[in-house]
Amino acid sequence: MRSSRRLRSLLAVPWALALALAGLAAPSAASAPGPETAGQYVVTGPRTGQQRGQVARTGAAINAVRAGGLEVSAVPSEVRAIRRLGFTVRPAPVRTADPSAAPSTAATSYHTFAEMRQEVDSVVAAHPQIARQFVVGKSYQGRDIVGVKISDNVATDEAEPEVLIIANIHARERLTAEQALDYIGQLTTGYGSNSRITNLVNAREIYVMPMVNPDGQVYDMTSDTQPGRMWRKNRQPNSTSTGTDLNRNFAYKWGCCGGSSGNGSSETYRGTGPESAVETKVLAGFVRSRVVGGAQQLGMFLDIHSDAELVLWPFGYTYNNTVPGSMSADEEAAHRTIGRELASTNGFAPEQSSDLYITDGTTDDYTWGQQRIFSFTFELAGGSFYPPPSAIAGEVQRSREALLRLTDYADCPYRAIGKQGQYCA
Repeated sequence: MRSSRRLRSLLAVPWALALALAGLAAPSAASAPGPETAGQYVVTGPRTGQQRGQVARTGAAINAVRAGGLEVSAVPSEVRAIRRLGFTVRPAPVRTADPSAAPSTAATSYHTFAEMRQEVDSVVAAHPQIARQFVVGKSYQGRDIVGVKISDNVATDEAEPEVLIIANIHARERLTAEQALDYIGQLTTGYGSNSRITNLVNAREIYVMPMVNPDGQVYDMTSDTQPGRMWRKNRQPNSTSTGTDLNRNFAYKWGCCGGSSGNGSSETYRGTGPESAVETKVLAGFVRSRVVGGAQQLGMFLDIHSDAELVLWPFGYTYNNTVPGSMSADEEAAHRTIGRELASTNGFAPEQSSDLYITDGTTDDYTWGQQRIFSFTFELAGGSFYPPPSAIAGEVQRSREALLRLTDYADCPYRAIGKQGQYCA
């Protein structure tokens, strides 16, 4: 019996050693992050930009700042992190879909991707002398990223100040595509009958891209629930989930400052590297292509979002108003003065982007910080990402004047601070 027990003990040693080594070699299921699903929450407690920045550093996407608190999209691990900061988190009220946004009518209210293409085709066909469609590239799933160029000699690349306006970089922000399409219509129908619009089109080259995240937009709109899936990112798979936040994936201060997330499930996932998302690389490539003869032709850039009712300008990655070598006092003053003027026409609140909360790898920081294009973001109104279709006309009307003024400033933004003779002569 004694020798039998000793034999069993000796035989058990290799098995125990093997199991121990296997435990060291393979990470436990608890240590490996798995996919998480984002929910909608209201966070109460944060009152300052720095406190909102603390919330943003968890990876949660701050959708709006309301009197009752922050409206955020967050995965469970981010909710826990926000609570550890001492803030209160509760599920956001479930918004009942407007009856007019039901599946039978949504497609005729908010443009689907296919309907946007049809709209662009119709505009170009009706105004071939001033409007030309172009495809800047393909999305991850192979959809065209479409734009419209508007100018008097539209087939010619003239030495005129240029403007780039993009929309729907976040899929669920449907009103943004309607604003972009409305501006295309405003310029093309007003040409020849409205002297101000005619003069702008004659003196500018205006590029408008209504849906720069088409895969995300299609996914959000083809929803099993109404009014939509609340989808924000693109549809490119990552290591743990699906999608990259295109507005955290640009190659300026990418991932630098706690304004994005490395968690693939997060709403603000920044990707594996700058321009790792297909759509980001396409958009940045177009911006770089406008460098002609060593000079950037784009004088003004606008990224249209919703629904916080804001006009924002760079930088988002730092709280500093001026940055040596990146944002001089005059450059900041011009941004601020133009931003306030634009906001005075649509009733939005004007502020530097970081006053809201810290972000990094964004469109505006890239287009200004790397390309020196005066850059702004509009956060449209509407009260949600899915305002009832009956609200579209009134909401897009609010920013028509602001868009015209932004386009006008493309020749010399320093006019806003009376220094055109110093900078634009």
